[in-house]
Amino acid sequence: MKNFKKMVTIAIIGFPLSFFAQSAPTLKELIDAAMTKDESIEQQNLESKSNFLDQQKLKDVFLPKVEISGKGEYLNASAKFLSPAIALPPINPIFPGAIFPAGTFDNNFTFSGFDTAAKAEAKMLIFSGGKVKFLKQALIEKENANQALLVKNQDEVITQVSKAYDQFALIIGSKKVLDESKKRLVANKKTAEKALGYGLITPYDYKKIELAEATLDSKMVEYEGKKELLITQLYLLTGVDKERLAQIDPNLEKIKYLVSDSSIENRAELKTLDYGMKAIDAKIKAEKTWWIPKVQASTAISYMGFYNTNLSSSKGLIPGTGKLDYDFTNLNLVPIFQAGIGFKWEVFDGNEGKHEVEKSKIEKEILESKKSDAHKKLQLNLANNQTNYNIADSQIDMKAKSRQIARNALTQAEKEFRYGLIKSTQLIEAENDLETAELEYQTAVFNQRRAAIELMKSTQNLSIEKL
Repeated sequence: MKNFKKMVTIAIIGFPLSFFAQSAPTLKELIDAAMTKDESIEQQNLESKSNFLDQQKLKDVFLPKVEISGKGEYLNASAKFLSPAIALPPINPIFPGAIFPAGTFDNNFTFSGFDTAAKAEAKMLIFSGGKVKFLKQALIEKENANQALLVKNQDEVITQVSKAYDQFALIIGSKKVLDESKKRLVANKKTAEKALGYGLITPYDYKKIELAEATLDSKMVEYEGKKELLITQLYLLTGVDKERLAQIDPNLEKIKYLVSDSSIENRAELKTLDYGMKAIDAKIKAEKTWWIPKVQASTAISYMGFYNTNLSSSKGLIPGTGKLDYDFTNLNLVPIFQAGIGFKWEVFDGNEGKHEVEKSKIEKEILESKKSDAHKKLQLNLANNQTNYNIADSQIDMKAKSRQIARNALTQAEKEFRYGLIKSTQLIEAENDLETAELEYQTAVFNQRRAAIELMKSTQNLSIEKL
């Protein structure tokens, strides 16, 4: 049993560590991660949430508004009564009439005690004159414009991440070119050492090869710095661990793209302006409803009560009688119920609605002017990007031919160097030519991918699958 455990332990220790390592992220994974991290997209999503709340707020306008209020207080009030002269005519033999001089009924009344009141009231808008309907439509168009801008921001994220990813592929490809150059240079150095021993080349020629080797080493150091910078850039864009990013080993391949629809009407910029104009149209309709009556239903139930209250006077109400002193033990008015329908009709609003309509019309004219200008610029942008794509695509074939010529030239130079027909400087020159041709070919593919992406964006047809 112990031997079995020991064998298992040895097997686990000897198992390739790469099995436990996480795989390198794909371009799609990087773009998806950047979508969730990008600040502009986050701001657009927050704007959508705000628009949704505004729409909910409009829907809730027709919900009942219920309010409950109440109060309790101590009340103390005084009133002074000054009586004028009063003459009562005779009514019958029993009452021969009477004359009361001014001041006969002068009196001071005092009312004091506690009172409470409570009220529950509900109000509900029945008809808004159509204003709420049009404002709701304006918010819908506003959200459509926001979603169009969201697509534009997503395209920018795809462009940014794919460019960094392709730069990573470009620098990885450059490293492979440098490695191949290093291998060839090491082999040619051995040949040069033999030639130097036989006196076929001078020490100067041999030093040239050593200088070329040192130059390659410096390029290797430069490569490592650029790679680390790209890893940091992708990390900031996506949040993916640097350890996984360091494992990326993509190959640059050209994008085959043919514009099937040359229309620019799907561009987010134009859609945003269209939705903006629709929102203004709805706003104008809403402003024109100012003169339509608004109808509201309301109902209320209230309570009022007096406790430990007293009504008193400074003297009797009739001369010769006692002072008034009456306690209200409990006086309640309950329930007081109200229900009804009311309306509000603005016959004249001081031209406020008219001015708002005129202002909205001016805003729409501004958007129409912006759309016309944007349409011209986007058409020119499409033509320019199509031209750039055609040029970049044709450059790949040209650079491929140059690379093949450089390869053949280096093969011939290596043969001639072995037989002492050329000097080391000529061999190094051929090596540098191939290195340059290889890098130029990869750069041409990189540029073609950039041009293809910009062409896709020209008609709003960019997608991750096409990359």
